[in-house]
Amino acid sequence: MFSLRHPIKEDGVGIHNLVKQCPPLDVNSRYCNLVQAHHFRDTSIVAERDGEMVGFITGHRVPDRARVLFVWQVAVSPAARGEALGNTMLDGLIGANPDIEYIETTVTPDNIASAKMFGRLADQYSAPIEKTVLFSRETHFEGLHEDEVLFRIGPLQQDQPH
Repeated sequence: MFSLRHPIKEDGVGIHNLVKQCPPLDVNSRYCNLVQAHHFRDTSIVAERDGEMVGFITGHRVPDRARVLFVWQVAVSPAARGEALGNTMLDGLIGANPDIEYIETTVTPDNIASAKMFGRLADQYSAPIEKTVLFSRETHFEGLHEDEVLFRIGPLQQDQPH
């Protein structure tokens, strides 16, 4: 059984350590994770089991589109994989932000698990997914990183049973 809550500043190092266990996620600085836990706490979520952090989602509202939640990273500990924790956290995050109409995130083409997770989310909320390349390998990453494909999910049907 997982418990979900918003992060606090003191979670920053734990978040950093969790992300390091979750390739291919980009490992940000500890400072970045502290700022995420502090400034974006309302649009981020931590999952714990038996007092141990086993999942984290960081997100933020898109500045010029306040009803859009951009999901930056979803990290699930190897010890909690295969238990639909990513979708449980996404559902908790949407429930904590009931005015959200769209979820946006980027997924690299080789990240099949994330693509499936966001596909399940779209099904759960009876929402279409639009996919377009947001950041291109050649244009934005000098060929050193895969394309980042924008998944735009919505509008969310939050009155649907979950």
